[in-house]
Amino acid sequence: MGLNIEGGCLCGAVRYRATAPPVSRSICHCRSCRRASGAPSVAWSTFHVNSIVFLSGMPVRYRSSTHVVRTFCGNCGTQLSYRHDDDVGSIDITTATLDAPEEFPPTKEIWIEHKLPWERTNEAMRHYPRTSTS
Repeated sequence: MGLNIEGGCLCGAVRYRATAPPVSRSICHCRSCRRASGAPSVAWSTFHVNSIVFLSGMPVRYRSSTHVVRTFCGNCGTQLSYRHDDDVGSIDITTATLDAPEEFPPTKEIWIEHKLPWERTNEAMRHYPRTSTS
């Protein structure tokens, strides 16, 4: 994992850089992540918020629930980040938007209680009914 980890949206309008490696990596099965992404689950890489810098473009913010702000590209719609008001020091970046997502494999699956019955879990990972901190 390099010190300059970069990524961006589908159309390239929004680009970002992480200056430190992620502090955790997960796959989320919660209903709101599924609805926001249109996918059965979402891989997230969690970074210290001060290590993420936007290089070009600014994502659009959307408060998806009382305590959560998600961002996406206003041009192509790519979901980019997730922030919870209770954890102001971190930001989750959608792993698939990283230029080299294969370098950041998830280590855990969260919100298993919301997992779609036809999606398989990876038995090599740790599993949590909800968040890994609750």
